[in-house]
Amino acid sequence: MKQGNAIALLSRITEKAHKLIVKELESHGIEGIVPSHGSILVHLLTGEKYTMKELAEKIHRTKPTVTVLVDKLVNLGYVTKEKSNEDSRVTFITLTEKGLGLRTSFYTISETLNAVVYKDLSDEDAEYFEAILQKINRNLN
Repeated sequence: MKQGNAIALLSRITEKAHKLIVKELESHGIEGIVPSHGSILVHLLTGEKYTMKELAEKIHRTKPTVTVLVDKLVNLGYVTKEKSNEDSRVTFITLTEKGLGLRTSFYTISETLNAVVYKDLSDEDAEYFEAILQKINRNLN
């Protein structure tokens, strides 16, 4: 029987996960970054530079939202913006040395989050859980 509270549960889980991430960031001495910055930083940690448009597509956000997030990261010293030599309308985003220094902390925080999320779940339960979430995600497209 359908209960109809999946979205409410997912929302509470997301809120709790964000609190855990912020707590972990602070314990690593990383201030000013919130989970919404994480998606951008994770892509940039691959070592590539991305345009604002590319980042927006990768993190499924609007370009204006990404601009606000990137501007905050610039102010915090984690990323830089540079105009394209070929097209001045295009801006590339790259990590600074400070941004590159986040790699180890992000990896550790990700492991901590996954350990909490998957605690007490068998491998089969975890696979089923993710399959169900993927179905829900597709249903909402």
